[in-house]
Amino acid sequence: MTPAEGPAYVAAVLMLYVDLPDTPSRPSPQDQALARWWYEQQLPLPLVESALLLASLRRLVRPGDLPPLPPIRSLAYFQPVIAELRHQPLPDGYLDYLRLKLQHLGAALPSHVQKTTFSDDR
Repeated sequence: MTPAEGPAYVAAVLMLYVDLPDTPSRPSPQDQALARWWYEQQLPLPLVESALLLASLRRLVRPGDLPPLPPIRSLAYFQPVIAELRHQPLPDGYLDYLRLKLQHLGAALPSHVQKTTFSDDR
């Protein structure tokens, strides 16, 4: 990763974050700082995206008889999943599966949870 890639990496992470269900519509300064720190730590963008998608899917598919979870308020929410995936990487092709799964589940979300239409360019 080169210094010139930093702003694009941070922007990509923050866009992925705010496009998820149950996240803020705008990243906070702390979210921006964490995304920059992940870049400085040279976390691969596919790893970060996998962690964000996996954590979101885990929230969405939990049993309906459990009380609802509060909204995600910080990018830091995803740090434990990033640590998990660093120690136990996902199989090849699994990121594509996560994208597709969230896209399908996102279409069925109530309007108060669903913020945007997921783009096909990811």
